[in-house]
Amino acid sequence: MASSHHPPSHRTHVPFPSNSGGKPLDNEAPMVPIHIVTNASQLPVEFLNPSPERPLVVGFDCEGVDLCRHGTLCIMQALYFQFGIKLHNVMDTQIAYSLIEEQEGRTRLLYDYISFVSLLADPRYCGISYQEKEEVRLLLRQDPKFWTYRPLSELMVRAATDDVRFLLYIYHMMMEKLNQRSLWYLAVRGALYCRCFCINDNNYADWPSVPPIPDHLEGNAPEEEILSILDVPPGKMGRIIGRKGASILSIKESCNAEILVGGAKGPPDKVFIIGPVKQVRKAEAMLRGRMVDLY
Repeated sequence: MASSHHPPSHRTHVPFPSNSGGKPLDNEAPMVPIHIVTNASQLPVEFLNPSPERPLVVGFDCEGVDLCRHGTLCIMQALYFQFGIKLHNVMDTQIAYSLIEEQEGRTRLLYDYISFVSLLADPRYCGISYQEKEEVRLLLRQDPKFWTYRPLSELMVRAATDDVRFLLYIYHMMMEKLNQRSLWYLAVRGALYCRCFCINDNNYADWPSVPPIPDHLEGNAPEEEILSILDVPPGKMGRIIGRKGASILSIKESCNAEILVGGAKGPPDKVFIIGPVKQVRKAEAMLRGRMVDLY
């Protein structure tokens, strides 16, 4: 990835699933160079001109200061508000994890999200400990500008690398578990979540389309899933959310839909609802009822 004038000075193991069934830290994991890219010209042509004939799977993570639509991205630029980049074909490990849990008959609880550290520790996906993450979290609490410093320290390079080098392993392990129905949900929800918070004036007309229901699922077709955006009266978001999120939580308990709010990390005074059409409409009605009470 880097230019030939600056050969990589860092290397790391990048594990891939194998038939041996071993953990991803096996010594067989190939050692690869770590390239610190500062200019697009340093990227390989496959990144700059992607082809459907040769698809790439890229592990992606962001580091920075106050990561949100106005915060400073210090490692990877891919936010819509700062750079106008629209993410597409995203495989969200959080969504995939939830789908696998549902596939295997486990009921997903509200706010039942899994952290990256916990995902790595899960023996179904990696089964390794990532205690170094806590070291970086401690440094971030002590100095929120940790990721702004240049040149990157050895710890910064290692931390940024560790956050992505296991993602390809997890990707392959998860994709093997997902059935065709779940794969469609993964694609649709990934597309809808990429749009979330990215408000524009053309109703996402310039975004890639959401994947349609494939023909092989039509006999037992899943319900269409959508993203709905509601405006909240200025200054009333706190009442919509409720004390400690009680209002939003009660609505989520009644609807099989994800409800996200704007604020510092997204457009203020807006609520985003993702889920099956009927459940989204139900959540809309309940939220509008809360809004009527506010006037």
